[in-house]
Amino acid sequence: MPYTKAFIPYGGYYSTPFVRWNGSLKGENPVVLGAATARRWFVEKKIDPTVLDFLYYGQTVTSPLTFFGHVYAAAVILDRVKDIPAMGLNQVCTTSVTSLALAANDVELGMHEAVFCLSSDRTSSHAIVLTPNPKTGGVDIENIVLDNFDRDPSPGAGLKMYQTAEAVAKEVGITREECDEVALLRYEQYNDALANDRAFQKRYMFPVEIKAGKSVKLIEEDEGITSTSKEALAKLKPMEPGGVLTFGSQTHPADGNCGIIVTTQEKAKELSSDPNITVQILSYAVVRVAPGRMAGAPAPALAAALKNAGLSVSDLSQVKTHNPFIVNDINTGRQLGIDQKMINNYGSSMVYGHPQAPTAGRAIIELIEALAVQGGGYGAFTGCAAGDIAASMVIKVS
Repeated sequence: MPYTKAFIPYGGYYSTPFVRWNGSLKGENPVVLGAATARRWFVEKKIDPTVLDFLYYGQTVTSPLTFFGHVYAAAVILDRVKDIPAMGLNQVCTTSVTSLALAANDVELGMHEAVFCLSSDRTSSHAIVLTPNPKTGGVDIENIVLDNFDRDPSPGAGLKMYQTAEAVAKEVGITREECDEVALLRYEQYNDALANDRAFQKRYMFPVEIKAGKSVKLIEEDEGITSTSKEALAKLKPMEPGGVLTFGSQTHPADGNCGIIVTTQEKAKELSSDPNITVQILSYAVVRVAPGRMAGAPAPALAAALKNAGLSVSDLSQVKTHNPFIVNDINTGRQLGIDQKMINNYGSSMVYGHPQAPTAGRAIIELIEALAVQGGGYGAFTGCAAGDIAASMVIKVS
């Protein structure tokens, strides 16, 4: 869908650091932590949260308070000074980009003037769901994270998630050497965000605050990043015999949260940290491809979003992706003619991890900042989600 009225205030967003599975955030409730972090961010930015009139709360991994997490978060962020309606949302890896699209729809149609999109997840210490089974007299058990990482949900596909990327690689002829080469580029791009005392990350990253005994601990940087080299990647064994993927060319589970304001052009200028910079949402698209081909979905999603925006690939100067497998990026680049050096500058989920719901949100925030650093332009996000789905969004920074 194309948009003409939906804007993001420059600086009207944040992402916390992402923390690797079972790290410093393993004991934190994601609903409580996400709401508390958003509240701290509004206070520190001196933005009155009562400007909001709706909230989308994205969460994928079940936790205590999930049932009414959207209402809880709204109450905490606005400190009950003002009560606003809210909605919970789960589209797995594309949760936060789709929440932005819903917020843009609301603004476009005049339903709401200022919407906050909050996403938080904890893949650590995740839920184990026990469901009574009256037919057997026993219980059905599901490990919310591990069981679902180990399967593609498309009926009849019969593949694990990484095997969907292997299937795409085989179909289009992607090699192990190509995967290692582009994976190394992604690590180098992430290191660019750490230059000059993390100058790029400090443009948007907001520390998360947790209790450590009787004291308070601030987590200000990503935790659990694995550095690598051409030689180190080459030594890794493939995930399966004859495959192209290794642990060095796929992502890892993580914990974190992010928040983004979507509003009108006038209100965005009022809330912006630099009113001379305009951030506009231009379009959104979501697609589904053949069963067991999840890694192939980002390319057609991006093509659809560009068509909705009335643009072509040649108009883009930055592309960000959710790349749980490096095959996603290689296939997208091949299908649409995009140079890999234009994709995922300053970082990607393959390197800093994947907390599920907040992942796309952080990528879009980094996209905005990358465009601002270069002086503006068109950029796009595209990323897959479980079930052979992908969603894409095109933005303009000027």
